[in-house]
Amino acid sequence: MPDRKLNLPQILPVYPLHEQIFFPHEVASITIGGMAMPLIGEAIRSESIIAVTSFFRPGKGVPDFEEMSKVATAGRIKQIFRLNEGSCKIVFEGLQRIRIDSPVQTSPYVLARVYPILETPLRGPVAEALVKSVNAMMKILMFYGHSPLSDSHLPASSSEAGQLADMIVSSLEMPALDKQRFLETLEPMERLQGVHALLASRIQRMKLQGTAASSICSDPQRNERESQVKEQIKDLQDDLAGRGDKHPELEQLRERIARSRMPEESRTIADKEFTRLERLHPASPEYHVSFSYLDYLCNMPWAEESEDNLDIGHAERVLNEDHYDLADIKERILEFLAVRSLRSSTQGSVLCFVGPPGVGKTSLGQSIARSLGRKFIRLSLGGMKDEAEIRGHRRTYIGAMPGRVIQDICRARVRNPVFMFDEVDKIGKDFRGDPSAALLEVLDPEQNHAFTDYYLNVPFDLSRVMFITTANTVYPIPAPLRDRMEIIQLPGYSSEEKTEIAFRHLIPKQRKENGLYGLRVEFDREAVARILDFYTREAGVRNLERSIAAIFRKVAREVAQGGRGTERIRADMVEELLGSRKYFAEIIGRDNQVGVATGLAWTEAGGELLFIETSIMPGRQDLIMTGNLGVVLQESARAALSFIRTHAGELGIEATRFQENDIHIHVPSGAVPKDGPSAGVPIVTALVSLLTGRPVRRNVAMTGEFSLSGRILPVGGVKEKVLAAHRAGIATVILPDENRSNLRDIGLPLQEDIRIVFADNLVSVLEHALC
Repeated sequence: MPDRKLNLPQILPVYPLHEQIFFPHEVASITIGGMAMPLIGEAIRSESIIAVTSFFRPGKGVPDFEEMSKVATAGRIKQIFRLNEGSCKIVFEGLQRIRIDSPVQTSPYVLARVYPILETPLRGPVAEALVKSVNAMMKILMFYGHSPLSDSHLPASSSEAGQLADMIVSSLEMPALDKQRFLETLEPMERLQGVHALLASRIQRMKLQGTAASSICSDPQRNERESQVKEQIKDLQDDLAGRGDKHPELEQLRERIARSRMPEESRTIADKEFTRLERLHPASPEYHVSFSYLDYLCNMPWAEESEDNLDIGHAERVLNEDHYDLADIKERILEFLAVRSLRSSTQGSVLCFVGPPGVGKTSLGQSIARSLGRKFIRLSLGGMKDEAEIRGHRRTYIGAMPGRVIQDICRARVRNPVFMFDEVDKIGKDFRGDPSAALLEVLDPEQNHAFTDYYLNVPFDLSRVMFITTANTVYPIPAPLRDRMEIIQLPGYSSEEKTEIAFRHLIPKQRKENGLYGLRVEFDREAVARILDFYTREAGVRNLERSIAAIFRKVAREVAQGGRGTERIRADMVEELLGSRKYFAEIIGRDNQVGVATGLAWTEAGGELLFIETSIMPGRQDLIMTGNLGVVLQESARAALSFIRTHAGELGIEATRFQENDIHIHVPSGAVPKDGPSAGVPIVTALVSLLTGRPVRRNVAMTGEFSLSGRILPVGGVKEKVLAAHRAGIATVILPDENRSNLRDIGLPLQEDIRIVFADNLVSVLEHALC
């Protein structure tokens, strides 16, 4: 019996219903008022299991614990639908009879200790005969429309006699007290005997009503009624005899199953489901559910796959055609493809492209698919909160369908596409489940050869799929999921790289998309440089492409109105075409200032400048920090001030500067949260400048974690930060000495345009930063 396999919690939240009875194995909806929402929250925290009981006193107010029926049903909340005014509707599935013992809590909702009521399966000829008799009487009631159940709902084994009795009682219209008495009848045999007597009396009453009706009907009425009954009997005979001639789609479905090349296990389940489908009437709702399920099984690409192009030279040419630079990333991708070409198995690590928006993560996946000759599938995970989006819904739910993974592979018609999960760092989770947990099986090479979607309910081999994921940052990705992926960082582009990308890819693409095929519109390099300096400030090239597209649209308008159109875009025309400047090169100020230092920060969108402003005023030796600063950044400021006070004499700071004065540290853009340890060096530099009166050079930016002992510790995102400094016109960047290994990432062209200084102590920093 299913009841004996359950492992219910010993303490459950109890929800009382006024004259409503729920039985084990019954699935129905319950409306939950706003006052009971804390109970739903408690249930979600405890495996979504609650106890549903009944009370029968007049009025629908909240009953006392003593007024609740002590024999109840424990079940699971399958779904939750939010309603207006703070209420909700839940889909409740009964699991097991329980006995409610003693309350653990009575307010704001009841928590009680419960004990499961176990049932002994019935055996023997008497039980078998009783089950057959009950089934036969139920078929009579179903035939005349007196029961909503169908044949497929009725268990045929005596071992499920208790479940059969519960199912029948829950489906019949009868007083709630009578249903409660059946719920409190704990022996399956006694319960089934009660159901047998109940059905016999109902059939007898139905016969008497039919006899009375026939005695007062005229002959035409009687003939019409008899013809209706004969038509129903004929339909049943047609069902039993087979409907091949009436429904040719069944024969077509049989042929499709035979041609589908399913694995043996899946074919067995499909044949069993088809046999069941043949016995169903086309008007039955279950017919369409079963037919749709088999149709999906037949559409799955069980053996169809595209042939891989394993020429590494071809793959390299495709990557170079589609993307400029990114030499390290291309090399790693080619190594990945080389290993795949040499191994007979396609299992291996999953690539995860991590980088700011607009650097080409998604297009890299498309290039990989094109180089291999595979179909490309992209699934955006941003904002996904329902586990069923990955695993699908069970077929017991109305409108059930497979998960997006199976849907997209079925649509692709091959079992070995390149499948990209985009924005994997933006997956959410709520009471409907955690999609990132469902992705573990999809992406794990040791498990995905037998991935089971809840809708298909048969294993499907995903090991031949090449999975790629993308993210802006790795930190939000859960550790178990991150462990299954190989991280490849895609940093932002320098101005020179963006210029090359514009001339090689963006300008030809936008010329074609704006219909200027015959007109040779050219851009000066100075015009592209002006767009980069004054209209875009990003790590990628998305806004650059938008600006180029805006210029082409203006040219297209000129041509559409009968003009010749501009044939060359010069630097002095950019402002006329794009409007006023959005950014200015000298955003760091025109003069060297005391107490103001320029830091470098890393964000999901690439590197950014971070300005540290300090001031001193009469007070009580307090340290004031504003600008929406995080805990780590505040701790960096306190450590910097403590170091300065400890070494004031060495730094040339008078001890009286700290007495009866407050120090204020502010980081502009107060609406933007800021955190991280890399602002330690600019903070200590700004404070030393403030207390000594020496200005900070305006064309110097710095980054690094500052320790209490005065050490400069390494930080991440070095290339992105240096690119941000280069975009802003910074001449010198101070980096921690331990970040020397990152010079290779920065590249020689960028190193020639900007001076990079390494420092391992504060003295070295101040030497280059202060005037």
